[in-house]
Amino acid sequence: MSQGPTERPAEMQHHVGPLYDVARELEAHASQAGWDQPDKLFAIARTADLVEREPALASALGLDGEVSDEDLTPIEQEATAPGLSLEDVLAQIEWPEEVAGVAAIAERLVLPPGTDDQIPSDPVAAKEFAANHPERQEVRLVAAVLRTGETACALRLKSHDADDLVLTGPDLVPGLLVQLKATLYPEETAADE
Repeated sequence: MSQGPTERPAEMQHHVGPLYDVARELEAHASQAGWDQPDKLFAIARTADLVEREPALASALGLDGEVSDEDLTPIEQEATAPGLSLEDVLAQIEWPEEVAGVAAIAERLVLPPGTDDQIPSDPVAAKEFAANHPERQEVRLVAAVLRTGETACALRLKSHDADDLVLTGPDLVPGLLVQLKATLYPEETAADE
């Protein structure tokens, strides 16, 4: 069955909502910088709360009118520590209550299904294996989660590097979403272990 020119595959459906707006905004921002960028981490604040705490920020953000209670603002954090992976950094973070959520941007190599058994257990060898695999895909992913449990992801394949081909969905990178959520609720994560 072929798709007509106006039909989009299910994974290309346009997801809506403030958190998806943040995910798309962060991916577009990362796209302007090009590929081979370091991982980035963002706190997500409710824009109305941010403006209330820091009124001068409203003009800096270009907010001239009313701010919706649903609007969200990502705030880039300091660069991740040299020598530590994003995953290592996330394991050490606990956000204060005023942080409504958290997001991360990362570039990764993705291997095709069925290669899990071939990946060496040694991390250095595994990285080399992935980098040299002929069917690897380079991807940029954005994962975002709110304290409410809402999630949003955006994913761009380097081989299909076009704005209209960015995939969005609630759980495109489930492992990273779990790690991000753990920074918001570390006591729940510790209880689950």
